[in-house]
Amino acid sequence: MELYYMKHNLNISNRAINLIASALLSIMFVSAFLSYQNDSTTMDELAHIPAGYSYLSQKDFRINPEHPPLIKDFAALPLMLLNLNFPTDVSSWTEDVNGQWNLGWEFLYNSGNNPEQILFWSRLPMVITLVFLGWFLFFWIKKEFGNKIALFVLILFTFSPNFIAHGRLVTTDVGATLGFILATYFWLKFLKNPSKKNVIIAGLVFGFSMLLKFSLILLLPFFGIITLTYVLLNKKNLLKYLILSALVGLIGTIFVILPVYQFHVLDYPAERQLSDTKALLESSPIPVLKDIVVLMADKPVIRSLAQYFLGLMMATQRTIFGNTVYFMNMVSASGWWYYFPVVYFLKVPLSFHIFTLISLLSTLLVIKRPFWVKTIARTKECIQNNFTAFSMMMFILVYWAASVIGNLNIGLRHILPVFPFTYVLVSLGLVYGIERIQSLKLKNAVNWLVIMLLGWYMISSLNTYPYYLSYFNELSGGVDNGYKHVVDSNYDWGQDLKRLAQYIEKNNIEKIKVDYFGGGDLHYYLGDKWEGLDRHEPNQKGWLAISTTHLQGGKGYPVHGFNQSTQYYRWLDNYIPVARAGKSIFIYNIPENSFVLEGR
Repeated sequence: MELYYMKHNLNISNRAINLIASALLSIMFVSAFLSYQNDSTTMDELAHIPAGYSYLSQKDFRINPEHPPLIKDFAALPLMLLNLNFPTDVSSWTEDVNGQWNLGWEFLYNSGNNPEQILFWSRLPMVITLVFLGWFLFFWIKKEFGNKIALFVLILFTFSPNFIAHGRLVTTDVGATLGFILATYFWLKFLKNPSKKNVIIAGLVFGFSMLLKFSLILLLPFFGIITLTYVLLNKKNLLKYLILSALVGLIGTIFVILPVYQFHVLDYPAERQLSDTKALLESSPIPVLKDIVVLMADKPVIRSLAQYFLGLMMATQRTIFGNTVYFMNMVSASGWWYYFPVVYFLKVPLSFHIFTLISLLSTLLVIKRPFWVKTIARTKECIQNNFTAFSMMMFILVYWAASVIGNLNIGLRHILPVFPFTYVLVSLGLVYGIERIQSLKLKNAVNWLVIMLLGWYMISSLNTYPYYLSYFNELSGGVDNGYKHVVDSNYDWGQDLKRLAQYIEKNNIEKIKVDYFGGGDLHYYLGDKWEGLDRHEPNQKGWLAISTTHLQGGKGYPVHGFNQSTQYYRWLDNYIPVARAGKSIFIYNIPENSFVLEGR
């Protein structure tokens, strides 16, 4: 059955296509690079930046072990040229177990370093990673499906407000997406041609990918599904592929994961690693694995693997236990199964949702015979002829299933890995559907519709500059109103503290009460012009500045069984903010003689 797997080529040269791709990637680089320069430290950067610097400068992995090191290492590379002071004499380094947050404040703000300089240089490698991801995606899709599909996919990628938002920051989500793309590409090469060269490269890339984020563990069930499918459909030797697959994993472990982690624990005292491991796994829901990792933690050579498994178990624990978050006027720590589908609908550009609907409709229309006629034979033929597209679909299903099951509902960024393959499948459905239209007038009309939707997609992204992190689509109220639905890294991650400082300076505010969420330091940016805001004291007067993550968390209703205090900011519903710092910090000026609350 012919459905997706066709090469569609534009009637222009490869050189022209490559120039267009270079221009698109350049636009993405400039948008990301310029927009990050006025963003203050976001929450996770406060941990990741000092962690990466400590790995390279101290060869010690006591900080932030719940994430593998490579992305943080890459971010820290430019910092090694800056002659920074690293605080090895503070309690967050010498005594605390994974004292990442306090160490972050010490490193960035209390050690004589220039935090603006650190942010500038550590974010630059992240933008390079983002652009490389776009380039590799274009390279693969152009090779596999042709110029037209590759260009369409690249436009969707380079103007994605969500990729730009997180590709500028020292976090692991875009790096994880790169890992999934690279590992899948080389695994498919290995499946189709299990030569010695392809086995070795697949193993090295697999090991590299597993060092980007622990969510890459989902490669195991994903590779299992597509390998078994490929072997059965093509009547290959299953035992041979099982042995070679195990060899790929062994190569990645021995030649990549083990030496990289060995470097990172070179100067991490074995007795300290053991005590940290015991403390961090104290509440582990898997006691048998906990005991094994603790047993390995102080043993030469294998303690590097113990550190890897420690991080994997910490990441798993966090996914199981969840975080306290605000979502759709509710507050909970146990998560919602529909969190990611709803956030995906709200934060992905509306024009892309329309593309998805058109693509699905086009796909259904080209299936001429009823689905119940020779279903098995047609399905086999379709998968064989479109195995790359099938693999992408399987990845999307595996990743979405894992995301829906987990309880860690803190941001769309966690499902960024599904975006590239979604772009590809939607593009294939669109292009294939348009090319099957027989009427020239109808085809021209659909082409113009696609062009207009692409223009809308690009303009909505450009209009978001520089507030990419707070992007929401038009149906959800846009960048100004997205906070009403969901916050945290979806809207407010602490990026607007510098803008608050600029507002205070411009308006000559002598003192302001602040409830800030993020990685910035209030003393550094605001000096003595701020004081803490007591969340549980209603009807406060004067200037107030509140991050929307805290504001919405103080307005949401607790779900059944959630016993923490909520709704403490409900009294602010009676007041209208006088301004915002960026998009994420609301500023109020409540008169001293305001005794009667005025309704809106």
